[in-house]
Amino acid sequence: MSTTLKFDDKGCDVVYEGTEFRLEKELIEEATQKNYPDVTDHDVLKMVEKQPSLSGEPRRIGDILA
Repeated sequence: MSTTLKFDDKGCDVVYEGTEFRLEKELIEEATQKNYPDVTDHDVLKMVEKQPSLSGEPRRIGDILA
């Protein structure tokens, strides 16, 4: 089962193992110690999954939202 991340300027909607929840921008910044636009999708995936399978290049949220 895959994890789905959908970013907007206020946070990220997550679907993990069939459960939907939201990670707010402030929580993501606090957990990663980075400004929200500089956080990558891989950073957020690591917050959600214990051992994520990271494929492809990490993408900055700032680039995803652009």
